[in-house]
Amino acid sequence: MGLHMSFCQTFQDTVAKHPTRIALRNSEGTVVITYAEYAKRVHQIAAGFHELGVRRGDTVALMLTNRPEFHLVDTALLHLGAVPFSVYNTSSVDQIAYLFENAGNSVVMCEEQFLGTIAEAAGKVRGKIEHILKVEELADLEQSDGDDFDFEASWRAVEPDDLMTIIYTSGTTGPPKGVELTHANVAFSIESALKVPEISRAAEGTRALSYLPDAHLANRWLAHYVPVAMGMTVTTLADTKQLAPTIAALKPTMLLGVPMVWYKFKAGLEAAVAAEEGPKAKLINWALDVGSQQADALIAGRSMPPLLKAQHAIADKLVLSKLRERVGLDQMLLAVSGAAPVSPDALKFFISLGLPMAEGWGMSESCLVGTLTPLEHPRPGTVGKPLPGVEVRIADDGELLVKSAGVMRGYRNSPAQTAEAIDPEGWLHTGDVATIDQDGYVVIVDRKKELIINAAGKNMSPTNIESAIQVECGLIGSVIAIGDLRPYVTALVCLDPEASADVDDAAALVQVEAAVERANAGLSRVEQIKRFKIVPNAWEAGGDELTPTMKLKRKPIAEKYSDLIDELYATDDRKK
Repeated sequence: MGLHMSFCQTFQDTVAKHPTRIALRNSEGTVVITYAEYAKRVHQIAAGFHELGVRRGDTVALMLTNRPEFHLVDTALLHLGAVPFSVYNTSSVDQIAYLFENAGNSVVMCEEQFLGTIAEAAGKVRGKIEHILKVEELADLEQSDGDDFDFEASWRAVEPDDLMTIIYTSGTTGPPKGVELTHANVAFSIESALKVPEISRAAEGTRALSYLPDAHLANRWLAHYVPVAMGMTVTTLADTKQLAPTIAALKPTMLLGVPMVWYKFKAGLEAAVAAEEGPKAKLINWALDVGSQQADALIAGRSMPPLLKAQHAIADKLVLSKLRERVGLDQMLLAVSGAAPVSPDALKFFISLGLPMAEGWGMSESCLVGTLTPLEHPRPGTVGKPLPGVEVRIADDGELLVKSAGVMRGYRNSPAQTAEAIDPEGWLHTGDVATIDQDGYVVIVDRKKELIINAAGKNMSPTNIESAIQVECGLIGSVIAIGDLRPYVTALVCLDPEASADVDDAAALVQVEAAVERANAGLSRVEQIKRFKIVPNAWEAGGDELTPTMKLKRKPIAEKYSDLIDELYATDDRKK
């Protein structure tokens, strides 16, 4: 995708190059769409929206689960020069109404299950919502005769500087902000990423999985925009509870996962290894040790000694490849952990398995491109080096600043917030506190507004503490470190409902206690958890405690669980 091309041109070029290749399919295999069929339906859907009055620059809301129709509708709207944006499926009526007010859309497409919520939200919007369409009736929209619609002229009129989408931030500290991204922003982000050999090789692997919300740029970018640019096959998964078996069956060549996904993979593999006995257990543990030595050499930038190289070849053939195959990661060309810091130990674990895994950092405001760990020179604990065309520097107060052609046009209808985020020189103020080492690797310390400053004035990263605990126990779904203006650090722990379903409370407590103890061993004294409590209810994405992208809502949690937190500091007895 060239910098001077619209996404529409990129799509048409890919269709011409790979007309018979499968573009879209669902995880059940009941829907299979080639690129030629994709193009035909984009034309028909665009004609239908045109008949409804959708024109260049108009915003259209989409509230859909992961399904092929999202890709069809989104791409069709882009060919009109319209601006599709997605709504998180967990959004409340008031949240949706706020987005509609901000975006100014008059058209919504949703699934039947969301129809009532959308209708109620529409009733609260000052601007008129003229059409609410059900995706289940998409075929009706495709029946337009299109006699007065010049499809070719429509998509060719789309310019690189035209607005392409609005990505609404998850709103951890206030109402969501609408990140406006242009076709040029997206074109740069894809072009920059594909200049990295690891990414370009992976993108040529042809199989991607769409399972995260399309309202989140990470999924929209990696499972929608990039596949179109590279002619990949996208498999959609509506039910994330089926993620593990779907990955095992699909064997994707490229996959983005939030840390929790990778922690579950790690816990599952470790449990499987622990269940083995006798000579087989000894062989597996020997292979894992060899893999760990290989990872140490790779991380340190050392060449493997001949003996270790020979041992690793045997270990990989007999054991490590089988472990990767067990979970469907054996054909992986690039696995990326993003959205939140991943534990360095977890990253090393997967590198030890021979998985081509990297940690990346980016923001919606930077069109996702930022930094990525080089596969040949990984450095756990960092988020890698800037991608081509991306400049980074550290401000006087420690904040990470970014400049590139991927930086957003601005926040929708919010010039003051835009001016606060992007300075006159074009530097994006990320809100992340970071350092850059002598080799150019970026280390994210924490969010600028989320650092813990204890009663003694010590600055600490809560995410560093939380990650250290979470990786130690597969039962843990979420953990929040508490300690701002407090004498010591405590934590609230939420169990993963699936992982803990068959574990009684006493056993769960023992496992969490052991995890905290192991985590504390790797933390500085001041960071160590002195007490914790397991909360009685599950935390769900889009609920009171977590954003739709699984980020902690720290202030709401502190308010909701204030009594529980007070108990953690009730006496001077700091035993768990």
